[in-house]
Amino acid sequence: MRYFRLLVLGNGISAYGSYLNMVALNVFVYDATGSALAAGLFMAVRLATSVVSGWVSGRLVTAYDRKRLMVGADLCQAVALLTLLLAPDGMRVGLLYALAVITGGCSTLSQVSLRSSIPEIVGAEHRVRANGLLVTGRSLAMIAGFASSGVVVAEFGYSAAFALDATTFLVSATVLFLLPVRTKAVTGAGSARSSDVARWTARMLLGTAPVLMAMIAVRAVDGLGSSSHNVALPLYSSGLDPDHPATFISQFWATWAIGNIVAQQIVGRITKKSGRTPGERAFALGACVMSAGFIVVFCGLPTVPAVIAALVAGAADGFTEIVYVSRLQTAPDEQRGRLFGLSASAENTGFGLGMLVSGALLETFSPLQVVAAFHGLAIVLCLALLLVLIGRGGTRDPADGDDPGSGDEPADRDTSTVTEGRG
Repeated sequence: MRYFRLLVLGNGISAYGSYLNMVALNVFVYDATGSALAAGLFMAVRLATSVVSGWVSGRLVTAYDRKRLMVGADLCQAVALLTLLLAPDGMRVGLLYALAVITGGCSTLSQVSLRSSIPEIVGAEHRVRANGLLVTGRSLAMIAGFASSGVVVAEFGYSAAFALDATTFLVSATVLFLLPVRTKAVTGAGSARSSDVARWTARMLLGTAPVLMAMIAVRAVDGLGSSSHNVALPLYSSGLDPDHPATFISQFWATWAIGNIVAQQIVGRITKKSGRTPGERAFALGACVMSAGFIVVFCGLPTVPAVIAALVAGAADGFTEIVYVSRLQTAPDEQRGRLFGLSASAENTGFGLGMLVSGALLETFSPLQVVAAFHGLAIVLCLALLLVLIGRGGTRDPADGDDPGSGDEPADRDTSTVTEGRG
């Protein structure tokens, strides 16, 4: 953990740039083209690239040095933004869609690389704490990025926003490059070949790890739910206060971020006190609470109860994120990248599909109805998973890095491939 806090800082700076980038670029596309369709197409290209990149990233982080991949991803985004910044006005619109491809692909590659590397950077026994710190850093970065994007664009213009975006990625790349951390397990003669990894992944997809695949499916459905409240929130907030529609949105996201930070503290204390990591059942239960909290937010309650519901939803969101990522990180190093690549594709697919469907449904139905439908689906799936887990008497939640297995992992796995990372 000695260098990890610096990595969290660099990742938080990069995440700030990503959120600032998300808002500034979407607004710039609309202003430059005057077309809502063009703005929607920009988002669609970025999301589609993220889905495809999940599959590709899983292979890349298995085959190549993850630290170099993360540095390269940040540098590519910085160069792309600087190119857009220096390009003549007439060329900027055409470059935007190339930028959507680069940012979508590189952000996914960076995420998969980092998540796959955590057990090697800090050691398997510290992965839960490390994941919690990353969740906290990203939550703060999201609030800062969303809050400052409007001010930066309004006061200094798009060029300043693009320059600031590029700077954050350069800072992140520099921090990563200078940190003396190992991101992959030391391979030896007994390490798995790429063909063996591919066969393991195929077996997993065919059902040798049903609980793990069910967790990934839950995350995909959670993406549907997340897209529904993201799309519905501006509409709902405008209905609450037409003169100040941004007020409730700001309260919601600020409270959500506080909940994420609280979750990091809760998980840390649970892990320290019990010596065990909350596992699959805790994940399913936490996901239920999260979706229920988001539904309550849209029930038209007074401000204080609605904010409390957002706090609970944020805490449950952070909790399930930490537990989920920590669970996938128990896989052997050479298999971990493909798992996170698959997870990224599933989550981005759910979110992208949800953006399209929920936007269409909001033309007919209320925000509460749409959010309740999407998050209700997630609750049903989580309850089904929880019942299955309870019924599987032989399956227990993984305890810590020293117990990477569970009842749903391949029974014939060579335990010599399980590595213990050191920071």
